[in-house]
Amino acid sequence: MKATVDKEKCIGCGQCVDICPAEAIKVDNDIAVVSDECIECGACVDECPTEAISL
Repeated sequence: MKATVDKEKCIGCGQCVDICPAEAIKVDNDIAVVSDECIECGACVDECPTEAISL
């Protein structure tokens, strides 16, 4: 199961994009979007300042 983003909490800062080793996250319209390339490593979960990402 890939990471999911809570659109209400996401501020579109891009920190998850920078930390993702699989390059599976992009910011679209100020919301992080996780692709099917997600390897479930959890790096984005730990990096997110608003706790908007979960596995």
